Amino acid sequence: MRKRVVITGLGVAAPNGVGIPSFLEAIQAGRSGIAFQQNLAELKFSCQIGGIPPVTDAIKQQYFTELQLRQLNSSGIIYGVIAGMEAWQNAGLPIASDEPDWDSGVVFGTGILGIDKFRESIYKVDDGQVRRLGSTVVVQTMTSGVSAFLGGMIGCGNQLTANSSACATGTEALLLGYERIVNGQAKRVLAGSCSDHGPYIWGGFDAMRVMPYQFNDTPERASRPLSATASGFVPGSGAGALVLELLESALERKATIYAEILGGHLNSGGQRGGGSMTAPNSSAVKRCIQQALVAANVRPEAVDLIDGHLTATSKDAAEVSAWCEALGRKGTDFPYINSLKSMVGHCLSAAGSIECVAAVLELKHGFIYPSINCDDLHPDIATLLAPDKIPHQLLRKDINVVAKANFGFGDVNACVILQKFKL
Repeated sequence: MRKRVVITGLGVAAPNGVGIPSFLEAIQAGRSGIAFQQNLAELKFSCQIGGIPPVTDAIKQQYFTELQLRQLNSSGIIYGVIAGMEAWQNAGLPIASDEPDWDSGVVFGTGILGIDKFRESIYKVDDGQVRRLGSTVVVQTMTSGVSAFLGGMIGCGNQLTANSSACATGTEALLLGYERIVNGQAKRVLAGSCSDHGPYIWGGFDAMRVMPYQFNDTPERASRPLSATASGFVPGSGAGALVLELLESALERKATIYAEILGGHLNSGGQRGGGSMTAPNSSAVKRCIQQALVAANVRPEAVDLIDGHLTATSKDAAEVSAWCEALGRKGTDFPYINSLKSMVGHCLSAAGSIECVAAVLELKHGFIYPSINCDDLHPDIATLLAPDKIPHQLLRKDINVVAKANFGFGDVNACVILQKFKL
């Protein structure tokens, strides 16, 4: 019999809430974390808004020592450690003493890590000041820097790695951790992802003109997934983390179980069939969803809620169409669908993990968070589903199965099927 894997710990650093209690309250209230960013205006960005987690010095001091904080300016590592350590503590798991915890590993992905540290280092090297770089440049800028920080803080002795698949990174990390437990190679995996914030991360997207510029005075209205007036994604940042655990281990510890992972699928469209470096192959998206359902042994009609990728771009209608074809459902038969990006923006490599945390909270607490700023449904989407399938207010509802998917640059796809836990 296939091993069962459950989620026993959650952590988050999101633009609308740092820590699970604050984040849960924010997504239930439909509160936006998007704000005007003065530095983007001064640098002449067209889009001068973004989502940055409200991390205070007091929060940093809960998770880092004074020595660790010295010269630490990789925002991705700060967010990743806050979310990862919160998830580990939330799961009620101990920190290893002298002996590593051989049964626990970390799969924590990112896109670009420590870009502000990179910038600082490049100026010093070009000025002939290489000896003044300090001793933390490498660990703050290597892709595996965040998984290395977390692994050392916890004392993990199992696999310690960082994946990178653009906007699919977080959901991919969850599935990589899940497979390691199913294959009997670990009992627990801390899975998640993080993303830096700031102009050096977001500038390339501003140059591509894929971010909105019409809402600099009303930032909370800017991220408009599924809407006719959606005009691009709002940049965000942060981290999400989930403790995945073998069911037997969770029961033995009498741990709180938030949800069960039934299975999932990863694939690529090969940049064929309409897919490209920046656009998904719709056939591959449909295939990814269908294969995830097969892996999870879940019938399409059993899906209660789709936690979509839905970036607030022209691709939203294509994504909804792919869901319709993959599930064989439309109109009033279509499941509920929402997009966390309406509140936090597109958190890039952190998007999947933050959105997975939100999906698990929906299952655990029996609600569907509102997809805000969708008061003018896109006409192409209106032909595919009934308008009331997109909640505009908090919907208290006991849901059983959530399909969560993310799609990324490079034509990569990830879909996971989550279920309310039943023994």
